Amino acid sequence: MSCDFLTLAVDGVRLLQPYEPGKPIETLERELGIRDSLKLASNENPLGPSPLAMAAMQRQLGKISVYPDGNGFALKAVLADYHRVGRECVTLGNGSNEILELVARAFLRPALNAVFSRHAFAVYSIVVQAVGATARVAQPNAPEHAMPFGHNLQALGKLVDGETRVVFVANPNNPTGTWINGAQLRQFIRELPATTLVVVDEAYFEYVQASDYPNAVAWLAEFPNLIVTRTFSKVYGLAGLRIGYGLSHPAVADLLNRVRQPFNTSSVAQAAALAALDDAGHVARSREMNNAGLVQFAGAFEARGLSFIPSVGNFICVDVGRDASAVYQALLREGVIVRPVASYELPEYLRVTIGREDQNRRVIDALDKVLSP
Repeated sequence: MSCDFLTLAVDGVRLLQPYEPGKPIETLERELGIRDSLKLASNENPLGPSPLAMAAMQRQLGKISVYPDGNGFALKAVLADYHRVGRECVTLGNGSNEILELVARAFLRPALNAVFSRHAFAVYSIVVQAVGATARVAQPNAPEHAMPFGHNLQALGKLVDGETRVVFVANPNNPTGTWINGAQLRQFIRELPATTLVVVDEAYFEYVQASDYPNAVAWLAEFPNLIVTRTFSKVYGLAGLRIGYGLSHPAVADLLNRVRQPFNTSSVAQAAALAALDDAGHVARSREMNNAGLVQFAGAFEARGLSFIPSVGNFICVDVGRDASAVYQALLREGVIVRPVASYELPEYLRVTIGREDQNRRVIDALDKVLSP
């Protein structure tokens, strides 16, 4: 006896297109039989984790047979002190990605809606659809705007109504790398209804050097409906451990923690995160390398007449002037993995993670080869 299990799934899940991560090096080398490949596709830190975090992980491995602290008391306490908020404002997540899911599970349902921008992080759409809520997608800035394809706050605001429970704002945005200045974002949040939660996703916060870029955590006391998400996956180099967090009003954090799974963050991840926060030097070195890489790529693209989107993240999107999926496939044959973003409705763009100087040069040289007439 057989069963069409697809018909048993709830509507949101049945129609869901799962998130597609960047291609792993192991997969590429197995498929094409090549070696010494380079992956600059998933916005990982090429410097890896802090040595302090590595040492903390090693120490924690001896205790791996014991469940982690389900409430993450030590990490929450340090994060609360670091951000000057109460410990009751902190929600730990299996990456900040899980915080986005917890928000959807706690506050969205069929008949309610969430608002986010076109070209925004794909997970917003996924978590909204999975719980059966309606996604309202705002049109982005025009290509000729100073922040091309970035968030248009006026367009976002026009989609908010009495059934809007969540607005997702990525600052800076992935995959475009564009950002919203403090005055504009603060005014946008101020004008939202008190019944609408706004999630400011700051996954790339530590990389940003723009003088007008805000720290939304500073506004938590002013806006009870604000949730700020951060991650240890990017500048801290702990992507494989899956550890992130949200900061919010205590009543909001309480609700998020009600739907959070027990032991959602491992003891190794908690220990590594604690140590990573102590290594400001590693963050500074990572930021310095990233700034140099952004300049390196921008200069290379300008010299070759390739347009690109201004970015303050650890990645940059370049317009290759043709179907980017074909260019992506050609780069794979050169042993270089970047990220096509056609799924973000940018079919002629490739997103390239900023690497070390030599890694960036290898990408540029491979692009020269595959784009040559």
